[in-house]
Amino acid sequence: MPRTQTQIVNLDGVAKSFGAVRALVSVDLKVGRGECLGLVGHNGAGKSTLMNVLAGTLAPDAGIIGIHGEDLANRYNVSIAHHHGVRCVFQELSLCPNLTVAENARVFHAALKGRGWKKRSGDMISAKLDEIFPGHGIEADEVVGDLTIGKRQIVEIARAFTVTDEPLHLVILDEPTSSLDAVTAKQLLSFVRRVVAGGRSCILISHLLGEIIEYSDRIVVMKDGEVVEERRAGNFTRDSLVAAMGNVAEDQNIEALNRCEKIRGETTLVVRARTKGAREGIEFLAHEGEIIGLAGLAGNGQTDMLLQVYEAVGKSGPATEVNGPVALVAGDRQTDGIFHLWSIGQNVGVRSLARMVKKLLIQPEAEDAMAREWQGKIKIKTPDMNNNILSLSGGNQQKALFARALGSDAKIVLMDDPMRGVDVGTKLEVYDLIRAEAGSGRTFLWYTTEMDELNNCDHVYVFRDGRIVADLSCEELTEEKVLQSSFKETA
Repeated sequence: MPRTQTQIVNLDGVAKSFGAVRALVSVDLKVGRGECLGLVGHNGAGKSTLMNVLAGTLAPDAGIIGIHGEDLANRYNVSIAHHHGVRCVFQELSLCPNLTVAENARVFHAALKGRGWKKRSGDMISAKLDEIFPGHGIEADEVVGDLTIGKRQIVEIARAFTVTDEPLHLVILDEPTSSLDAVTAKQLLSFVRRVVAGGRSCILISHLLGEIIEYSDRIVVMKDGEVVEERRAGNFTRDSLVAAMGNVAEDQNIEALNRCEKIRGETTLVVRARTKGAREGIEFLAHEGEIIGLAGLAGNGQTDMLLQVYEAVGKSGPATEVNGPVALVAGDRQTDGIFHLWSIGQNVGVRSLARMVKKLLIQPEAEDAMAREWQGKIKIKTPDMNNNILSLSGGNQQKALFARALGSDAKIVLMDDPMRGVDVGTKLEVYDLIRAEAGSGRTFLWYTTEMDELNNCDHVYVFRDGRIVADLSCEELTEEKVLQSSFKETA
């Protein structure tokens, strides 16, 4: 329970349906002053829908929305939420990509007006960025669309914690660390604890269960649109939390997945590359059937390497050699992954259209067959693969991107931190699928900001300042070595 009895939020009997799909089933939720509430559940459990209701972006079909003891359900919206000090950092970022960092802060705060507003806005957001994320390297006049997804996440978080004329009582953080490296995530979570100690509150949604247990005061578990368990964080272990979520994946320790069985160089070399501008140093190599990890702090050249490989297909040169067709699983699914106006099935099949064409026409039955096959293989949660892709939860959208890549003819699969917002059960299922595909000869190049995921890799390259600075075999891989390489100056 919170350290005082003062309640900021009291949701009572909140329900929401989308057609035949019941996203929320009479949900009760309370948040106290000076409390960090952890909210967990598998993809499609209803977490984001519930938070959209609380943030005012989605109207419930029924229920009470109590804020500071006042029922606002009949007139609740984003403006009312902000007026009562409730803000949300959404999993799918809401910044305007064509505006600068300072201009995006102004969009959030109407009080910043008149002569000199841009400087005041820039100073405000820069001060908050410095407070939460020391060393962030973001300028107030940078255009948001030019920033990496991790830096966009940082800006959105900082903006939510800024204060002008409206109060700030509760910040909802929906997968806030999903695009952040370990160091930046630690900065944020430490700041959350300082905020909570000062009397404000947070709701923390994360599929990283260690984060939830360590940084939350109380944890609420959701499943199939309902709250199924609620306890103090200290009364949960990772295993009991997974059990409460109803995980159907085999109970296995992620750290134990790495078996280090492969001997490097026994299979055909399929990728050879050097980072752009590097005439010497460590060469990037990937052999058939290997899972190669790309590690290091976010924004240090990992995504650039994946794009370098992607662009070299069919036109390999001295710097990059790629032998085989390539598919990409994007981490920033809204910008680089999904086609928003298409169905789930069309999104899955787009990489494989060539084999579905007969007499210059796409064969719908072939597209439908592929969609059904991969819905079963990767367990995409939907009643109909012809539904729009946006009808899926974020994690299920990511499953569709995996289905697109794995269902294609690609021999090399590039993965750009693809597990953003994916629950632990789904992760374990996808890890199994990746290892099975690698066992059949497919090669995976996997950039991840999660150290645990590197334990699935046969070999890991650590990037710093756009270059590869460490080459770690499976047996050598430790978190300490990755972090040391990420910071240590080159001799």
